[in-house]
Amino acid sequence: MASGNAPRLGWIGLGNMGRGMVKNLVEKGKYSGPIVIYNRTFARTEKLVSTLEAGKAKAVASIPEVVKEADIIFTCVANDAAIEESIDTALKVPESKGKLFVDCSTIHPDTTNKIAKTITSAGAHFVANPVFGAPAMADSGQLVCVLAGPKKDVECVKPYCTGVMGRAEIDFSDQHHGQASQLKIIGNTFILSMIETLSEGHVLAEKSGLGTDNLHKFVETMFPGPYTAYSNRMRSGDYYNREEPLFQAKLARKDAGHAQSLAKASGSSLKAVEVADEHLRQVVEHAGDKGDIAGIYGAVRKESGLKFEN
Repeated sequence: MASGNAPRLGWIGLGNMGRGMVKNLVEKGKYSGPIVIYNRTFARTEKLVSTLEAGKAKAVASIPEVVKEADIIFTCVANDAAIEESIDTALKVPESKGKLFVDCSTIHPDTTNKIAKTITSAGAHFVANPVFGAPAMADSGQLVCVLAGPKKDVECVKPYCTGVMGRAEIDFSDQHHGQASQLKIIGNTFILSMIETLSEGHVLAEKSGLGTDNLHKFVETMFPGPYTAYSNRMRSGDYYNREEPLFQAKLARKDAGHAQSLAKASGSSLKAVEVADEHLRQVVEHAGDKGDIAGIYGAVRKESGLKFEN
């Protein structure tokens, strides 16, 4: 850590979640110097930095620059391969020794435990910190952070969770790092099943004559929050007409695959996830990279003889 000062912070990865999380770190976190930010697409980094208070953030063009200039390095990348590559690159920097890495990505628990071993073997520290919440919650600092790793390291990360990036924490201090990722993967199956159920319900309401507006009145009365938000996305057509998906269907399939891998390894089953994953496959087939997790609604519509787009 920076001697006598708040730590210097670094950030790697500016997807839909990362951008909002960085914004809140910059605006509400306690740190020394500008937050050093890297993204594979440098223009995206420059664009974000230009929207933040002058002098509070700095765009850099490489991971080694982040490692050299920061004491705590947050990562939030797309998948397991990306985090392994990022960590391998970071640990090649001699200055990485003694630094604290905090990964907010959604990855397989085995991958989390693997990078934990890699990081600690290199003389650095690691906290797993996957988060629950949609991009809008990342923007508003309302995420739920799941923290796992040695308690002394977790305590270094907590000041950037509740009240900064998040509204609450689930503390797995002194538990295996992979426990945080395991909860994240299982928790995501709840979200996936919610979207599948809403999709089927809206299609049934339309086909049976009840109407989606009438069903929505029930949803917003009984299930305010995520259910209502996704119900609105389906009714409004937001599930297919966004330029950039809120949660890319391809990434949702990655998470579903991790969940099914966990189930198989433990001798359990996830039938609902299997159904939803097949619908996600159809979303990707229909919309490619623009396919959104809420596009499950479109896939269910097609199965029932309706157009994908409402």
